[in-house]
Amino acid sequence: MKIGILGGTFNPIHYGHLRIAEEVRERFDLARVILVPAAIPPHKALASDPLFEHRFRMVSEAVEDNALFEISDIEGQRSGPSFLIDTLREFRALHPGDELFFIMGSDSFADIRTWKEYAGYFSLCNIVVVERPGVIFEELAQALPADVTREFTPFPAEKRLAHLSGYSVYFFTGTLLDISSSNIRSLVRLGRSIRYLVPETVERYIKEKRLYEQ
Repeated sequence: MKIGILGGTFNPIHYGHLRIAEEVRERFDLARVILVPAAIPPHKALASDPLFEHRFRMVSEAVEDNALFEISDIEGQRSGPSFLIDTLREFRALHPGDELFFIMGSDSFADIRTWKEYAGYFSLCNIVVVERPGVIFEELAQALPADVTREFTPFPAEKRLAHLSGYSVYFFTGTLLDISSSNIRSLVRLGRSIRYLVPETVERYIKEKRLYEQ
């Protein structure tokens, strides 16, 4: 079975996240996509500091009407920072016979050398790098850290880098929805509408819990 994994702070989750998950699911014929909210992001402090339970609940609300999307609290169950390498290792152990596709934005991939044990990612799963507005790679190989370049064989026509482990890194261009969680938070603070940026259930939850108002 082919399973997608989409991680993020989801602070809050919005239609950009959901559309990425849907398009990658369709392109790679994934049986399902698991969304994984980060409990304690190691790279950035969470604006407005919402509790993990709020972000987890918003993702739950956002995917409840899609049988092909699931949510995992795997990072909420661990103590300490939510390092990606730990999450991938846990998923690999939980799904030993499945082919995993970790989905990440091109902005995150451009900074991958700053992530803990990043060289280990490529031996655990496939990675789908989704183009984000403002971060476009002419050649995916150019974004690889120099110390791992020799481990890959490029297939430019397929927009794919084959890793010696047998997994691949794919570059995927989908619908470029320039929606950001930070802008949504700003709109809430200003008392402005966030309709059509997030699912109605998420908008309702934000209002009920009065998130991001300060």
